[in-house]
Amino acid sequence: MTVLDTVSRVPAALARTLVGDFLPLTIDIERSSGSYLWDETVGRPVLDMGMFFSSSPLGHNPTPLAHIEAERKLLAAARMKPSNPDFASLVLADSVATFRRLLMPEDMPHLFFIDGGAAAVENALKVAFDWKSQRSGVDEANLQVLHLRWAFHGRSGYTMSLTNTDPAKTARFPKFDWPRIDVPARGEDGGDEADRTDLNEAERRALAEIEAILVADGEKIACFVYEPIQGEGGDRHLGAAFLRAVQSLCVQYDVLTVADEVQTGGGVVGCRWAHEALGLHPDLVAFGKRMQVCGVIGGRRVDDIDTNAFAVPGRISSTWGGSLVDLVRFALLYEYIARENVIERAAAMGPFMRAGLDEMVSSSGGHVFSARSRGLWGAVTLSSRELRDAVLQTALNEFDTVLLPCGTRSIRWRPSLLVTEQELTLSLDAVSRSLTMVGHS
Repeated sequence: MTVLDTVSRVPAALARTLVGDFLPLTIDIERSSGSYLWDETVGRPVLDMGMFFSSSPLGHNPTPLAHIEAERKLLAAARMKPSNPDFASLVLADSVATFRRLLMPEDMPHLFFIDGGAAAVENALKVAFDWKSQRSGVDEANLQVLHLRWAFHGRSGYTMSLTNTDPAKTARFPKFDWPRIDVPARGEDGGDEADRTDLNEAERRALAEIEAILVADGEKIACFVYEPIQGEGGDRHLGAAFLRAVQSLCVQYDVLTVADEVQTGGGVVGCRWAHEALGLHPDLVAFGKRMQVCGVIGGRRVDDIDTNAFAVPGRISSTWGGSLVDLVRFALLYEYIARENVIERAAAMGPFMRAGLDEMVSSSGGHVFSARSRGLWGAVTLSSRELRDAVLQTALNEFDTVLLPCGTRSIRWRPSLLVTEQELTLSLDAVSRSLTMVGHS
């Protein structure tokens, strides 16, 4: 057996023991660089437009992590795993100061770190439950979360009741029967652009449904939780005017708003947060992925109650409070991002990617449609799941390009913030040529 044969068997060998949905790749984490993963299976780089599900802001082995001082800081943090919520350190203080300065709005002073996007959303919900119970006096057993169809907020205790993208991910697990609203969005089936100023008919219907729920049961609704763009659910872009109208209703009926920005935060949409691009002012923001560490930012109406869950010691906490190594990596990456105006660069690159997505739609003979994007977050929908899956497989096997599925039949782009026009063009060409090869051009 050759070394190549051995390497090619790694994903299957792992799958026999480790739960996972492994792509047919065996990556070399040291040789991977920028927008390219090094695949040991084929012995060459493959273009990566997924970035580990949008978790690598500057690509693989980026410059700010590739110098001696960065390696020293990362290694020092890796030698010990302190319980951050209970034991302060200068390393923790430096990382928190960077997060505060670069990512936190002035009227959102509270920060909570934890590992995992679902855990981040879950703790945001806990803050909201605590707040509503004190505010209204309603027994906590009766509190509810208003949410949207096609949402993916995680697969933990509370979030299991909100996630509804794929029945296989939530079936046979106990869930709360919380109010769920049809989502009016630009997504897999087309729809209006998200930045228009008027409301369409679907949005007006959804608003009427939301208001009816708040009129009837507003004292029970702790919060409205939303993804500004529903990623797992099919890259569905919610309208800015719609979300601002929902926010106004929530203020009127004393309901907190929670922006789940685990996927959309950190610069990929062309600004630090998608809710800021949409002109929104949520009370809580759940974050993760590109920031390397997950958690919750809070403030605004949360501070209407002095004894909110952020203010009372031990009300929300965890053993580790995030990983110190992840926090150091975050600071190194985002100091560079701020210094080099990387988010502004991503915003400027967005129209180039969108033009390529639009061209793909117009030249596909009706097999590709609904191009949508914000910054470097983009997607198109294909005419069937089978076609989508065949295109993704062909793009990887024939054109060495990693792209990720979402929704029922969409392909999503989540490139590095430093992606080049050439790399974007190569990825778009890989999809178009794959369409031709599978017989749909």
